[in-house]
Amino acid sequence: MGPLLCCLGIAVLLCRGLACPGPCSCSTKKNGRLLAECAYKELPEVPRGLSPNVTILTLSANRIGWLRRSAFAEVPEVQSLWLGYNQIGGAEPGTFAMLSQLKNLDLSHNKMVTFPWQDLRNLSGLQILKLNNNRLAGLPRDAFQALAELRSLWLNDNQLTTLADGTFHPLPSLSQLQLFNNPFNCSCKLFWLKRWAESTSVSLTKGGSTLCAAPGRMRGRAVTDIPAHQCVAPSVQLTYLSKLDNTVLPDGLTLSLHCSVAGSPLPQIRWRIQTPGHGVEIDGPNVARDGSLSPSGRIKQSQERFLVFKNGTMAIPKFSKEDEGTYTCIAINDVGTREVSVNVALAGSENPAEDLLQDDPHASPLGGRSCYKGDEMDPVGAGEKLVIVYHVPRTSTLCPWCCGLMVGPPSIPHVFC
Repeated sequence: MGPLLCCLGIAVLLCRGLACPGPCSCSTKKNGRLLAECAYKELPEVPRGLSPNVTILTLSANRIGWLRRSAFAEVPEVQSLWLGYNQIGGAEPGTFAMLSQLKNLDLSHNKMVTFPWQDLRNLSGLQILKLNNNRLAGLPRDAFQALAELRSLWLNDNQLTTLADGTFHPLPSLSQLQLFNNPFNCSCKLFWLKRWAESTSVSLTKGGSTLCAAPGRMRGRAVTDIPAHQCVAPSVQLTYLSKLDNTVLPDGLTLSLHCSVAGSPLPQIRWRIQTPGHGVEIDGPNVARDGSLSPSGRIKQSQERFLVFKNGTMAIPKFSKEDEGTYTCIAINDVGTREVSVNVALAGSENPAEDLLQDDPHASPLGGRSCYKGDEMDPVGAGEKLVIVYHVPRTSTLCPWCCGLMVGPPSIPHVFC
């Protein structure tokens, strides 16, 4: 009885290992891998009844139209999954996430408009990814963040018009990339791809056929032909002003910062302010040309304290100790981002000019302004320090008007009142 039970047990295990749906043919390869061949069977969906030991699953050239999350729940050990030449329009999130052993994934020649990019985070061993000949119009910047072993990536013949800066940077093993036959808009947003293509060791298959579809002047030209002089990263310069010209402001000390930017396209200016009490981000001007504030519905209460003008100037009327902190000007265009910061503090003195010269005999007046360029920033990003030293008369506690600017060591400009 013992030997009989043993034989039955082995038979059950073998049957389980070779479980195979009717339309498919299953076999064991010489290397011990179990192959399930289900191609060219007119299948409308992934068949049920596959063995959990399947490592190679071929479902090419069927009529599969959609992939449900549970489509591959029966084959958690699959390493090669071939789904090319179907009619797949998309896949539910989680469809591939459970296939942690996957090395080869082919979804080429389908109708995919969407793809569960987040699933790729669990496929750290993936080596080949074929998404070519689909209808993908975009992909996230971090789509391939976890694919350190990916060697071959096929994205050609889709509807991609642009790619986020750094899309391929997380792929240290990449050796082959296909991007041709996409309608790329060769604006400066894609300039990073030109620079990357010129410096990478990755083989760009048919690189000369990776062409621009827009704008008109670039149509039919290679992506690598984007003119460098038309795409210039931002530069930024921050100036400290003692007053705001031609503008009537409330009585009291007014700190004015002017942010000058250059680049192509012309950068947009944003401000980031961090004081001990709170942080504020201002994405654009909140003061109209006539000096009126933008409608209150568009300005957060925390931003009303800061007057931001279209010309890059920001004014803080009645500047006080509560406004001490770090003021950062950010310049943004399609090529990149630059920023420069200044740390502003208040200090009182009965004779500020003499005190400053005693502390720093090299300090000298600069006519009311000091400049600092963003492309010459301290590597640690600390920025300069602006110390506003106000006059405290013996018979008073505060002199509220700003009288001038003095600059100490390169990292410590001073405004004195």
